[in-house]
Amino acid sequence: MKKIALLLPFLALFGCGSEPKTEVETIPQVVNIYSHRHYDIDQSLFDKFKAETGISVNVVKAGADELLVRLEQEGANSPADLLITSDAGRLARAAEKGFLQTMNSAVVNEQVPSYLRDANDLWTGLTMRARVIVCSKDRVPQGSVQNYADLAKAEWKGKVLCRSSDNLYNQSLLAAMIANVGDSAATIWAKSVRENMARNPKGNDRDQVMAIAAGEGDVAIVNTYYLGLLFNSENTEEVEAANQVYVVFPDQSGNGTHVNISGAGLLKNAPNKENAIKLVEFLLNEESQRAYADANYEYPVRKGVKASELLISWGDFKQDELNLSLLGTNNPKAVEAFQKAGWE
Repeated sequence: MKKIALLLPFLALFGCGSEPKTEVETIPQVVNIYSHRHYDIDQSLFDKFKAETGISVNVVKAGADELLVRLEQEGANSPADLLITSDAGRLARAAEKGFLQTMNSAVVNEQVPSYLRDANDLWTGLTMRARVIVCSKDRVPQGSVQNYADLAKAEWKGKVLCRSSDNLYNQSLLAAMIANVGDSAATIWAKSVRENMARNPKGNDRDQVMAIAAGEGDVAIVNTYYLGLLFNSENTEEVEAANQVYVVFPDQSGNGTHVNISGAGLLKNAPNKENAIKLVEFLLNEESQRAYADANYEYPVRKGVKASELLISWGDFKQDELNLSLLGTNNPKAVEAFQKAGWE
């Protein structure tokens, strides 16, 4: 009698004595992304992924901090599978909050250098950028600036340009310095650079290059990605500005140039975990990595994939191989150092 009772729900579900169904209803295959990125190449790759796998990609876009707040509010009920941000520090913060789970992907572990992914396998880089120094071709002789530390020297007073301290890329640069040289030295550097600025910090990285072209300053800290956008702009004024500067990869005789990533973290409550991992692996294949490089002027993170011709033209460089998880760990210290330095 007990066995019959257990079978009754199943008999009711499939119908008792009725003809068997010839069509099986399938559940749509999806992967849901919370993304801080806003680039056309991302959607192009998501469309290609769907065409190849049949898995649809749904994207919610917002600021990185907004997405972290949303994840906290949604908790275990979040529909999101992947968190994608343009800064390793925010991925590290998501990991610290317990939002992420391990990927266990052989592709990630084999193809992405260890310093460009989380030590606990919670997130990985998808693309990379370098935070470089650009100098006026007319006013700054080659070799005058070689290190980040040079920007703190008195000879550059009134000549340095940079965006504000609330920018993620600046915070991560200072967080890396804190890891490499300590809180005190990093704070002194920030204070000296602030005193050397040609104007109050403002604008994005492209604006700093435009300001050099306009003669407002001579040197600036920018991401390679933004310089790539200027060189390939439809605005002739922006292209002309880019052609008035040259690129310096700082600290080549020391730790190497600071790099940061756009990356993805697998969310702890991902309802479509396997699909999410498939997408990450797809974004790390050679074709996708070349697409990021050519369309968006970002460095590939996959081993053996070349950068775009523009980035190659700037030369090879030694990267700071500090594990990027420390950018999140040291972010509060970086924010405090900027405040002490008076860097708005």
